[in-house]
Amino acid sequence: MSNMMRDNQIIARTKDENLCYMSDMALELAQMAEDSGLATLAYLFRMAALEAATVNIERAEPADLPRQMTSH
Repeated sequence: MSNMMRDNQIIARTKDENLCYMSDMALELAQMAEDSGLATLAYLFRMAALEAATVNIERAEPADLPRQMTSH
């Protein structure tokens, strides 16, 4: 495996981890907003979490797609 290919895989993995973190954090913020009676803000955070999760699935390699969809 070339260094460039390995570097690209590391970058892709880091982006995937960042998207998962963003999705998780947005869900936590949505829960905090809901607990505070801020339904509109909670909705916006849930939409942000969904967007991060969707981008993560769209970026997946075709061979990885079924595994990622069933793991959620």
